[in-house]
Amino acid sequence: MSVDLHALLLRQQKLLLEQAGATDVFSHPTAKGDVAEFPWREVVRQFLPERYCVNSAFVLDSTGASSEQLDLVIYDRQFSPLLFELAEQRYIPAESVYAAFEIKPELNREHVLYAADKIASVRALQRTSTEIPHAGGVFAAKEPPHIVGGLLAARPGWSPAFGPSMVSALQDGNPGGRLDLGCILQAGGWEAQWGDQGSVTTAVTEAQAALLGFLLALFRRLQAIGTVPAIDLDAYGHSLRA
Repeated sequence: MSVDLHALLLRQQKLLLEQAGATDVFSHPTAKGDVAEFPWREVVRQFLPERYCVNSAFVLDSTGASSEQLDLVIYDRQFSPLLFELAEQRYIPAESVYAAFEIKPELNREHVLYAADKIASVRALQRTSTEIPHAGGVFAAKEPPHIVGGLLAARPGWSPAFGPSMVSALQDGNPGGRLDLGCILQAGGWEAQWGDQGSVTTAVTEAQAALLGFLLALFRRLQAIGTVPAIDLDAYGHSLRA
């Protein structure tokens, strides 16, 4: 017996859209308001296992430095339990962050450069790491992993959507905020492949599987990271000492 995997995956995408209340986003983008208001955080939260938290947030480090506010941050609460709230704004320790994304109505040069600057502000933060005790001994402190960064949009600002204009914008972005992957709902999911000299190519999924193609690429990246490092609470508590 064989299974039509393509149909099965598209069915999974349909279920995710139904759970987010956005069933008409592809066939009738304006039926429930502008497709630019697509509920990205809700959909990513529904897709990922419960170990991952998804919210809009600022990211801070133990020195008090902070990133700009990110539209979508994927973070951990097991080994990095701190979560700060101030005037209804959420601050997440840099150690806990797996990925950060900007959300825009359109993918164009301006938004790519803007997203790269925002992602760079997260990656530039200082991250601590400490040993993790376990039943058989102690796990060594883990090297903080690469923070995945990307851009999510409803529609393309170029034609073709993933042609030379997009490649040029990716290359011209802040080097510290190179974008890894993202999605254009009306064109396809995309993933950047960076060369040693800053060259980049993009791998793209078909348009009708744009959302799921992006989500699968994202989860694969998260799997490769494994677990974020355990936060050094002493570094954060230093400011409380007399």
